[in-house]
Amino acid sequence: MAAPAEQTQHWHAELAWTRGRVAERVTIAVADGRIVSVEPDTPPPADAIRLAGITIPGLANPHSHALHRALRGRTQTTAADFWSWRQTMYDLVDRLDPDLYHRLARATYAEMALAGITAVGEFHYLHHDHLGARYADPNAMGEALIAAAQDAGVRLTLIDTCYLQGGVAGGALEPSHQRFSDGDAAAWAERVSELRETETVRIAAAVHSVRAVDPPAMAIVRDWARETGAPLHVHASEQPRENEECLAVTGMTPTELLAGAGVLGSSTTVVHATHVTRGDIGLLGGSGSTVCLCPTTERDLGDGIGPARDLADAGARLTVASDMHAAIDMFEELRALEVDQRLVTGRRGLHSPGELLKAATETGARSIGWPGGGLAEGEAADFLSVDLGSPRTAGADTGSAPAVLVHAATAADVRTVVVGGRTIVEDGRHTTLPDVGRELGDAIAEVFAAGPPPSAVRVPAINHPVRSAT
Repeated sequence: MAAPAEQTQHWHAELAWTRGRVAERVTIAVADGRIVSVEPDTPPPADAIRLAGITIPGLANPHSHALHRALRGRTQTTAADFWSWRQTMYDLVDRLDPDLYHRLARATYAEMALAGITAVGEFHYLHHDHLGARYADPNAMGEALIAAAQDAGVRLTLIDTCYLQGGVAGGALEPSHQRFSDGDAAAWAERVSELRETETVRIAAAVHSVRAVDPPAMAIVRDWARETGAPLHVHASEQPRENEECLAVTGMTPTELLAGAGVLGSSTTVVHATHVTRGDIGLLGGSGSTVCLCPTTERDLGDGIGPARDLADAGARLTVASDMHAAIDMFEELRALEVDQRLVTGRRGLHSPGELLKAATETGARSIGWPGGGLAEGEAADFLSVDLGSPRTAGADTGSAPAVLVHAATAADVRTVVVGGRTIVEDGRHTTLPDVGRELGDAIAEVFAAGPPPSAVRVPAINHPVRSAT
């Protein structure tokens, strides 16, 4: 016998961003986790949950490295560049097993939920134990991330990442990189094929970078993504040194190398693209690829400012992400996308508020395999409300609300978050993890208390238990 249909729920929004405009007094009806109607200029139904401020579609964060959250505040105070930061990050990698990774990721995803993020793409390449041996469950680390997202109540796209070599010219992996590699791309594809999707989990593929995967291996990853209908992601041109090495070895830029390997396309997201050439911009736009800029990360690491407006004009779709989590605030990422371009070009208004909101909702969601991303009939019931009476947003009206969102609001202004019709944040508090700050503090303290494991003796491959939230 078929299960009975879920009862219709109603929310009533003071203002709502729907179909590219702000509507007033909007009733949102939801059943079975999807929006069944969005009706503006309506009185609130008797059973409706009131949403003050402005309600917008759920925010997508399509490029996350959850483990980097443990480094916030620990790498910003000394003179360094991307490459020295990278070594500090690899020192952190050795401390994590599936259980501890789950705890850190759960708290990080809960912080994202508080910021209005309803779907996250986790760029996952920490696959094996600290000496590169597979756990008894070869996907133990990925399953820890899946469990973490479920505990936090957010959708997850596990972007399982292929990582095979030590540089563009090949070469052995450093000891700290052994955890990332399956040995070859065929073994990567075999392992990833064991992962399973659910209503709240998608599996995607990634080529880590032109440094870590050669073109024949890229083709295997590309073909796996195409055969399974999965999104395909790749880091590219984050640093000038990457471009220089790629040119020296192959005679091509990273983007040209990716294009030659057939990696670019409408299902592909290129992350960073900070130091792309005019020719690269044409390839990215002409292929219909999505470009994910990560402004808070790129400025924290001194990477530079990517040519966002030129990429969009060439036909690339833009989205943004918090990447290393120097901050988890999608409004700040959107704001930086516009204002960083002002610093470079000396011009204002390069991206309208509507374009920016689309980048963080619809485009971001689609880049990690979640259709829609809008506040409309038939879409997933993923949305959030933002306070328009805080010291940052006070004074906004119907006309100015979108600009106030992208130029003044912060994650702290998020009041309610709904994922699949389920409220995961209410009045600014997570409904199942009520003290996210403590969760983060405890997990990070445990990471650094753990210390790196001994490297002289190979530990047996075991399954670490993954604790669920209580």
